[in-house]
Amino acid sequence: MHYHHEFTVRAPLAAVAAFHSRSASMGAITPPPIIVRIHHAPPVLASGDQMAFTLWMGPLPIRWLAQIEEVTPTGFVDRQLRGPFARWVHRHTFVALDENQTRVVDHIEAELSDHWFWRLVGLNMWAGMPLLFGWRGWRTRRLLEGDAARESSNKRK
Repeated sequence: MHYHHEFTVRAPLAAVAAFHSRSASMGAITPPPIIVRIHHAPPVLASGDQMAFTLWMGPLPIRWLAQIEEVTPTGFVDRQLRGPFARWVHRHTFVALDENQTRVVDHIEAELSDHWFWRLVGLNMWAGMPLLFGWRGWRTRRLLEGDAARESSNKRK
């Protein structure tokens, strides 16, 4: 299975990359009613780091362990080591459109679990991807464009 989503944010590439490198950003861009609880992760993610977290989808806890790979100034990969899917590879790519505008590209390759319960959970999660990534794009724009506006305002003072 493949999923692809893109959006543009009015923020420099370095700011977008820095935002996505912070483990706390995951919770900041996850839509309600999903709750993210990070159990273990460094504040700033680098190649080889692991992030253990639980996604609470209503009363259902979905534990996940991801490994961060291929970190560059223009993106990174998070790969599920343990979780609801048989395989999950999420490539985050950041493309500078100009000095103050960046395209964020998310591409996910996944395989459903053979276990009936996790297969059902994975199917439901996959069906919600357009809503999840629509929210993530909106929320990222709100957070980063607000930061960019504040920085611009502070420079004028």
